[in-house]
Parts: sequence; structure tokens; C-alpha cells
Amino acid sequence: MRFEVTAISARADPVQLTIEAGDAAHAQRDAAARGYHVVAVRAADSLARWRPGRASFALLSFAQELCALLAAGIGLVESLQTLAEKEERAPLRQLLDAVIRTVSAGAPLSAALAEHPAAFPALFVATVKAAEKTGDLPEALTRFVAYRSQIDAVRKRVVGALIYPVLLLAVGALVTLFLLAYVVPRFAAVYEDAGRDLPFLSQLLLAWGRFFEAHWAVALSGFAVLIAAGGYAATRPAVGARLARALWRVPSIGERLRVYELARLYRTLGMLLQSGLPIVAALRQCGDMLPPQLRPRLEAAVQSLATGQPISAALDAHGLTTPVALRMLRVGERSGRISELMARIASFHEDEIARAVEWFTRLFEPILMLAIGAVIGLIVVLMYVPVFELAGSLQ
Repeated sequence: MRFEVTAISARADPVQLTIEAGDAAHAQRDAAARGYHVVAVRAADSLARWRPGRASFALLSFAQELCALLAAGIGLVESLQTLAEKEERAPLRQLLDAVIRTVSAGAPLSAALAEHPAAFPALFVATVKAAEKTGDLPEALTRFVAYRSQIDAVRKRVVGALIYPVLLLAVGALVTLFLLAYVVPRFAAVYEDAGRDLPFLSQLLLAWGRFFEAHWAVALSGFAVLIAAGGYAATRPAVGARLARALWRVPSIGERLRVYELARLYRTLGMLLQSGLPIVAALRQCGDMLPPQLRPRLEAAVQSLATGQPISAALDAHGLTTPVALRMLRVGERSGRISELMARIASFHEDEIARAVEWFTRLFEPILMLAIGAVIGLIVVLMYVPVFELAGSLQ
């Protein structure tokens, strides 16, 4: 979840940071580790990104364009100036101008980026800082772009698989509301004119229909408020944290979530190790991207690694491996290709997650369609039961 941190920099300037962390304490520790004196921490407004006038920084595009300019032989300052000149949005142009001023004053690019954590996350800054030591900034930017593209592709695949069930549920709810608010009241009028006794369930359904017809504005407003409240609650960090904890307790779903987070961990570790970061520093950089359930395990693994244990043993001892990952890590340790093997582990588990999501959607969609069909069918049957009884009496 995102937290807004009010802090004071080493230059005694007040700054406003946006930090991804599991809770406020982790956000405060993250800001302090960057050299800031924390004044206040609060949960970020998740709706703020949709407000008019807010300009979001496209980090992936920035990395791609900067890499292309540097690879073409253009100097760093000139490349940044080119990106600032082509930026049409004033807030983002001011952001790049601030980075250019810091770099022109002699500071390294990583230090200039670290002054703007809302636009440049710590992971990107660490990648740039490691590349500055090895002198291969374009290659490091290329690796970061590939890393973000892989992470975004997995996320889009999961979100895309959930779109159809949500649309199906929304259409089913609208059809049910239409039947209750428009069709059922007309049947109720017909049955009242006929003056016949109706089955209890049919009477209950017709009573609901009459209520919707008489108070359609209140019912529609209540439904809209319920949807809006649900959407707003979904953006609240506390609600998201509770939902995540509940899902992690479900055995099959919790294991899939663990594998998904481990795939992200290995993908990030592989990218940082390829950039030249030491293994302990790389593991610490990955702490904030993990959910609260896995962060204590990662901290314990870092401590075990610091005592001299190999990375495979340290991660396995604290539940941060799978059978496949453990064997690949051991192969990587023997061959000296640990970063390459971590990328392979991530790809293996990402494919596994994709298959699990596809299997879930193929199973869940028919079940959802049957449930919606059963609800609509029950409404139709209860409306027509008196007609069937009337037809039987006439015979």
C-alpha cells in the first residue's frame, strides 16, 4: 500500500514522499534509511491519482527513452534536457529540470533521482546507483525496462482474467434489478385483478416488485451508494490489507499468492544482481515490494545470509523457495549463474501462475453463469407459477 511521508531532507528542506510499504512503520523506516527525518506518515489517498490536474510520471517510458538516447551516444545531461524539452506537462517538466540541476551541479544521477521518490522508486534508484559503479547505465536501464515489462505483463494477465467474471456479475445484477423493478410489478397488478390466492414465495416476490416500483428512486440510489461504497472500500489500504490476510489463509489461494510474490522476488533479485548489486543489498531492496506476510521471512533470510549461509539455504530455511526454485538456486550457486537462474525461476513460476489463473477462470465463469441463471430462472418461475395453477384449474 502507498503512504505519504512528510519529512526533512539532509539539506533541511521539507519534502513530501510517496512510499510503497506494508504498514506505516515500514514506510517510516524506508524514509529514514534514505536519509530523511520523518515528521508524519499517513495512508495515501488512493483516489488522488484520478483527480483532474494530477500528472503521473511514466517511469517505464522515461527509462526507455533515456536508454535510447544514451545508447545513441548523447551525454547524460543532454539526454535529460531532451526529455524535459519534449515533456508537455508542466509538473513533469519541472521534475526533470530539478534532476538536471542536481546532475549539472556534480551529483550522480542516482542521488538526483533519490530526491524525488514519488516519481523514482527506490528499486529504480538502486539499479541506477549500481550501474554508475560499473559504467553500464544503458544496459542497466534495458534490464529495468525488461523487468518492469515482465512484472506488468503478469499483472495484466491476472487482471484481464478477472474482467469477464466481473462484467458477467454486473450484467446479471442489472437483469435481476430490471425484472424486480419493471416486470414483476406488472405481473403483480395482473394477479391482484384476478383475485386469486398465490403461493407464499410468489407473494414474497411480488411484494418485492411492488416495493421497487413504489420506491425505485430510493432503491436505485441505495444500489448506487452500495456500489460506490464497495469501490471506495476497495481503495482503502486497511480494507485491502484485511482482504489480503483473509486470502492468504485460504490454503489453495494462499499458496498461489505466495508463489506469485516469490516470482516477483526472484525477478527483482535477478535484475538487481545483474546490475551489480551485492546479494545482501539486493535482498534488502526487495523488502518493501513483498507483502507483510513474507517480510519477516526475508529479514531473517538476510540475517542467515550475513552469517555465511548460501543463498539457497538461507531462502529455503525461511520458506522463500519452492522445490523447483531450490534446485535451480543450487545449480546457479555451483555454476556462478545465480542471477540468470533467478530469472528462469521467475519465468517458470509466472507461467505456473498464468496456468492457474486460466484454470480458475474456466472453472469460475460457468459456475457464475449457472448461479446468475438460477437466480433469474427462480424469479421467472415464481412469476409464472400462478399462471400454471390457473391453467391447471381451467382444465
